[in-house]
This record gives sequence, structure tokens and C-alpha cells, in this order.
Amino acid sequence: MKTTVNPLRSLCTALFAVTMIFATMPVMAQDKAALMKKGETVYKSYCQTCHQANGQGLSTVYPPLAASDYIKSKPKKEIISSVVNGLNGEITVNGKKFNGVMVALPKNYTDEDAAAAITYVLNSWGNPGGVVSVAEVKAARKKK
Repeated sequence: MKTTVNPLRSLCTALFAVTMIFATMPVMAQDKAALMKKGETVYKSYCQTCHQANGQGLSTVYPPLAASDYIKSKPKKEIISSVVNGLNGEITVNGKKFNGVMVALPKNYTDEDAAAAITYVLNSWGNPGGVVSVAEVKAARKKK
């Protein structure tokens, strides 16, 4: 038995798929905007103490987050792990060596707070951009 393709059905299916893609785009933009707003609040309340309000860091003590070659070159999973689990040892950022300890984001900050703060940093000061999900933060905590 030979089956025939209904062109009208195929067209409707394709239009539905395209509509669904475009319908979710404003939601993604709103989600990112909300993450950025929340992330800025978290950053200002905790992270800027060391990394400064402008993300420039502090001399050779705290590395810059602004236009950071470290952020640009490391996998997102590694950046997330550094924030939620802490980081110690020597690193090089924008040609300068840093050898200190970044403590893990304190427990009073939720996974949502961590995702928002990292998203804020990834999209600020000339960094490459991106969005961090709560699921990615949870996965990084589990690997600790």
C-alpha cells in the first residue's frame, strides 16, 4: 500500500513548529532579563566585595571578571563549579597570576541566586554571554 503525504498537513505541522519556536523567544529573553536583574543584586551583595563593582578585581589579590580571558577560555561547567564549590590555587587572568582562595558562595544563597549571579557576570563587562540554569548549578554542587 502506498502512502501519500498530505501537503496541507505538512504545512500546518511546519507552521506550528515555527510558531512554537518564536513563541518561546520572548519568554527566554524575559527569563534572561530577570536572571540579569537578580544576578546584579546577588553580585552587588556578595561578589563585588572582592571583584569590585566594575568587575575589575583588586590588583593582584582578586582577579578581574571584566573582559576576562579566564571566563572566555574555561568551560561553563568549570566557571559554575568555581562559584558554587570555591576555587584555590594559582590561576592566570588577563596575563596576571593570582594565587588565592575564592570561597564557595555561602549557603544562604540559593541555586537560583548562583545561576543568576553567574549569568550576570557572563553577560557583563565584555564577557562572552550565556545563561546558567539552576539545573547546571545543582549538577556542579553534586560533583563536589
